Amino acid sequence: MPTVRQFLTRVVSDAFEKCGYAPELGHVTRSDREDLCQFQCNGALSAAKLYRKSPMQIAAEVTDKLRDNPIFGSINAVPPGFINIILDDSFLAEKAFEMLNDERLLLPKAEKPKTIVIDYGGPNVAKPLHIGHLRTAIIGEALKRLARFLGHIVIGDVHLGDWGLQMGLIIEELRLKQPGLVYFDENHTDEYPEEPPVTLEDLNSLYPEASLRAKNDEEFRRAAQKATNELQNGRRGYVALWRHFLSVSINDLKKSYKKLNVEFDKWLGESDADKYVPELLKILEDKKIAYLSDGALVVDVALPEDEEPVPPVIISKSDGSQLYATTDLATILQRVRDFNPDEMWYVVDNRQAMHFKQVFRAARRAGLVDDGVGLYHTGFGTMNGKDGKPYKTREGGVMRLSDLIETVTEAARRKTAESETAADLPEDERERVIEQVGIAALKFGDLINHRTKDYVFDIDRFLSSEGKTGPYLQYTVVRIKSVLRKAAETGAESGEILPPENEVERALIIRLLGVGDMLLRAFEEKAPNIICEILFDIAGLFNRFYFENKIITNPDEKRRASWLSLLELVSKTISLLLDILATDVPERM
Repeated sequence: MPTVRQFLTRVVSDAFEKCGYAPELGHVTRSDREDLCQFQCNGALSAAKLYRKSPMQIAAEVTDKLRDNPIFGSINAVPPGFINIILDDSFLAEKAFEMLNDERLLLPKAEKPKTIVIDYGGPNVAKPLHIGHLRTAIIGEALKRLARFLGHIVIGDVHLGDWGLQMGLIIEELRLKQPGLVYFDENHTDEYPEEPPVTLEDLNSLYPEASLRAKNDEEFRRAAQKATNELQNGRRGYVALWRHFLSVSINDLKKSYKKLNVEFDKWLGESDADKYVPELLKILEDKKIAYLSDGALVVDVALPEDEEPVPPVIISKSDGSQLYATTDLATILQRVRDFNPDEMWYVVDNRQAMHFKQVFRAARRAGLVDDGVGLYHTGFGTMNGKDGKPYKTREGGVMRLSDLIETVTEAARRKTAESETAADLPEDERERVIEQVGIAALKFGDLINHRTKDYVFDIDRFLSSEGKTGPYLQYTVVRIKSVLRKAAETGAESGEILPPENEVERALIIRLLGVGDMLLRAFEEKAPNIICEILFDIAGLFNRFYFENKIITNPDEKRRASWLSLLELVSKTISLLLDILATDVPERM
């Protein structure tokens, strides 16, 4: 289903072709000057150089071909050669009514779906989620839902950090604390206990203690490296322990992600890619692109056109240990084997940009992916405090994500109590509303910014019921639902959408009809903030329309029915876009 802008491009392109000009000159865009027109085409300016005519002459020829088309309210050539387009109000009403009655709201769907793997989340086993995991989770989830809504086949992978030295450190620390556990008995041949020998709290303390010990105790570090090797070589007791660590961590991770409405299709990790490392090393050897440098195995990835140095990728260190690059290359190999993707998106902190540049170049040099497969580092900035530095706890430490969610929820509880929002709801429903408002505030405080930018965490601003906030959007939908309920109680019914009666109604319909183009742009740029912007545009125009017009009490029955349908369309559109951003809307507030 083409968007209105795409439809206009076809119509105008046809007119260019009929006038003897290249059809691609008829590209139509949304107008930058809405006080002058709704859409515009600048193709005559480019055509002037190609056909040695004045742009005004070409624009006039094209508009003459289009002037009798009933979809145009007006279409004019204006200096120096722009074609300004205003659509007929009847056409706007017709398309809005079609949009309301279409299951997908006339929004586009890919004719040739891509298979896309999105790598986001990146939590480590035995470590709690912290605020650094917030952005990857909510940006990645939004991009996954957007791509899937547009018809693409999407695999969202959490990519667990569940392998390597950190596992050996935890095993060895546990052995020191509880040496009598059956997992350390090499002669044990029976089944191991089903219940984990550690709790979440145990895990959360084991790793930092082990990490600190390894820095100060070389013997302990060597023992941890030995435990790591034994785990990776399949020692039964260590594998059983590792599975317990995994189970305890994942259960807790899922609870935090659920609060954010984040769901992963795959819970794969570094351990799943480990079996592909020998194949990776053989590929590098066969292609003769890896070599030893000071005992380390490396691959050169620098290009002559590089403006900054791009160091070689280190595949393994002189002691034989592997690095993140090794795992990431093996993971690319795994994903090609498992999913045969057209694209892979890595939603990871901007600070990892050089790492991914190196890994992607190495993957292409090694032929792990075909030339047509897209590899993208979808980077993001940091959440900062009001001092402009990365957000910390009051004590100066890194805040756990669960604590951040609790902080936001408590702030939402205070805010709703002050405003008496949801005061007449049953307690369980009121608590649900408070959580939904808090999470929406947190998400939109983040998502409204372009993902590459840093932003300042300001919970009071994020929770405002006015301005560009999540609660403002939720209040808007709840307001519409309330109006529609009251209308139903009076017996008023919705009906065919009529041509707009005033300028704000016209602008609102234009925005609604432009949603498809914004979704396509958000997909191409991998930028959820574009969805936020169209949401706030629609909500702002609706609220102006609501305050300037009497809807339920309008004496004109057909106009009242038309406006009720328009309200329903606004509600459906905002709710759908919020769902793409994984944000819930309360029924009542």
